[in-house]
Amino acid sequence: MSGAGKQAGGRRLFCELSPSAYALSVKKCIFLRNLADACGRTRFAKTKQEEPLPVCIYKHTSLIRRKLGNVDAQLQENKAVNLALAAPKIDRLLIRPGEVFSFWRTVGSVTAAKGYQTGLTIRGGEPSSDIGGGMCQMTNLIHWMVLHSPLSVVEHHHHDGIDLFPDFGRKVPFGTGTSVFYNYIDYRVLNPTEQPFQLIVYTTDEYLCGELRTTQPLPYAYHISCEGEGFVREDGVVYRVGQVFRTVVDKRTGDTLSKVCIKQNHARVLYDTAALEVR
Repeated sequence: MSGAGKQAGGRRLFCELSPSAYALSVKKCIFLRNLADACGRTRFAKTKQEEPLPVCIYKHTSLIRRKLGNVDAQLQENKAVNLALAAPKIDRLLIRPGEVFSFWRTVGSVTAAKGYQTGLTIRGGEPSSDIGGGMCQMTNLIHWMVLHSPLSVVEHHHHDGIDLFPDFGRKVPFGTGTSVFYNYIDYRVLNPTEQPFQLIVYTTDEYLCGELRTTQPLPYAYHISCEGEGFVREDGVVYRVGQVFRTVVDKRTGDTLSKVCIKQNHARVLYDTAALEVR
């Protein structure tokens, strides 16, 4: 999750003046998002089907309790609770042709009254904590599966420009993560195809698990790769750099149909760089 940051040039934003100003700014943003959705014509996905669709397009698991620098281990335990509460809200959801999946419209608000606990968040480019923290891991999982499908991402935010924690058991490329904050920093996906897709999401004691399913096999395969990944020093500051590409291949012929750079990384490293190989 991500909160407000400083305005360009160092000027303080209204939301930074006091806790009450921040709360007021959040309420305003939530109201404006609700108003925009109410006045728009978007068809949001909201139908569930208990029986899984027959074809699994992609599946992925992510470790819930990861080593993240010096982050309080209790925040990881709380995140496990939060993910277990949110997963059933999404599990078995259909994204039918022309519909848009909205993370926040599906999960709803994450409050203490609903059982959510204080978890890790990112605010102003730094680790923080808040009720419901850890939802980014859920949207990270969904986004990674979506990248391996013809679904179209129509809203995506990420912690751009910063590398907060050393890698620990990383399975996906740096830069393919997401950032969400109820409800105006959302993650949304459109189904532009003629067949439905279905999200299967659940937790185990150790992992957050997901599957993306549909009704018919797809004619194309989708591959995510990194090029030029590493660390460089610029004016005494270490940055993580590299490019993330998405390649589409025709399954029948094996021909590459497209290769597109979906992320250009240039993120300032905020942890100890002594053990890194810096170019």
